[in-house]
Amino acid sequence: MGLDKDDAVRRARRDLAKRLGVSEDEITEEAVEKTDFPDMALGAGTEDEMSGQMMTPGLRIRLKAGGHGSHEYRAGDDQLRLYNFKGSNYRI
Repeated sequence: MGLDKDDAVRRARRDLAKRLGVSEDEITEEAVEKTDFPDMALGAGTEDEMSGQMMTPGLRIRLKAGGHGSHEYRAGDDQLRLYNFKGSNYRI
C-alpha cells in the first residue's frame, strides 16, 4: 500500500475538517481497519469513473466529528477517497 496508516488518517482528518468547517481537533478516529475492496476505486468510484474490477487491499477509516456524525474514508495504493459523503464519493 502506498499510503501508510498515519498519513492516510492525517489526510482524511484534514479533508473532513475542511469540508465540515471545523477544527481538526474536533475530528476523532472511530476505527481504522484493513480490508479488501471490490475494485481499484476502493468501492468508492466517482461519477463516470471507470476502474479495474479486481479485489484491492486497503484501509477503511471511520472518523467522527461532533454533531456531524460518522464519515468513511478509504485508502490504498496512493489514493484516498471519501465514501458516500452527502450521497457522493470523492477522490482526495
